[in-house]
Amino acid sequence: MNQWIYPLAVFLGGACFGVLSTFVKLAYGEGFVLAEVSGSQFIAGTLLIWLLLLFTKKKKISVKRFLFIALSGIPMGLTGIFYYQSLQTLEASLAIIFLFQFVWIGTLLEYLIDHKKPTNQKLIAIFILLIGSILAAGVLTNGFSNLSLSGVAWGLLSACSFSAFAYISGTVGRELPPIQRSAIFALGGLLITMVIFPPVFLFDLQTVTAIAPYGLFLGLFGVMLPPLLFAIGMPHVGAGLGTILTSSELPVALFMSLVFLGENLQLVQWIGVCIIIVGIIFGNFPVSKRKERSITETSEKLNAS
Repeated sequence: MNQWIYPLAVFLGGACFGVLSTFVKLAYGEGFVLAEVSGSQFIAGTLLIWLLLLFTKKKKISVKRFLFIALSGIPMGLTGIFYYQSLQTLEASLAIIFLFQFVWIGTLLEYLIDHKKPTNQKLIAIFILLIGSILAAGVLTNGFSNLSLSGVAWGLLSACSFSAFAYISGTVGRELPPIQRSAIFALGGLLITMVIFPPVFLFDLQTVTAIAPYGLFLGLFGVMLPPLLFAIGMPHVGAGLGTILTSSELPVALFMSLVFLGENLQLVQWIGVCIIIVGIIFGNFPVSKRKERSITETSEKLNAS
């Protein structure tokens, strides 16, 4: 297989997440509510990925292990619920900015759980990311007039849950084939969604028929395809390049919101988006030990002064 297939798979996996917010907004415009959108997505997506699992290699595990991995998929379901909740009061182009804070929240999570101290390069990247986020959110030009505080809170919660799932998915169930592990995670996401939003809409045939196209689309691009594409590409491109490639989610989400929703970003917001991408690339760009030592020494001198 050509080597360019692997980074392309990761890039497309990120892009899949980027299309979700636009179609959630369109579903809201059709009169559907959060419970119907989230429920239909996870029902459809879980069915699709389990159907795919029938044709792939599987490994036998105990019931206890199966339940543990399924429970580890809860943050996956919560991410969709929190993110889609934020889309009720925020434009899609803004909600994605707050979701993208998972980049620095994930670093904080590693420090709190694994006591993994971030490098100076990573800290600088986080600072760049935060500056870009302030510009991209339009705070400097519009103040907080276009921001819903509840929407911001839900968006940040989605970033926290996504960071938790990213951490868990890198540590839990690694002995399983990627598709099998993703299918069990999806089942956990489905279960927590059903607990929070009992699928009463399934008893209304008219609603099921109307929401089905959205559910299939969101399930395909939000639950099934990303794990498959990441399973193909991530082992070959590595975490650093993988993080850069998955940032395709941001420009795709913005482009979709412009074309299909008619949302508009000011020049300073586009500059902020570019700064965010630069921060992600900088934070994951390989730095030699000599350069890292130089950065550390410079930082110590500044602190001393």
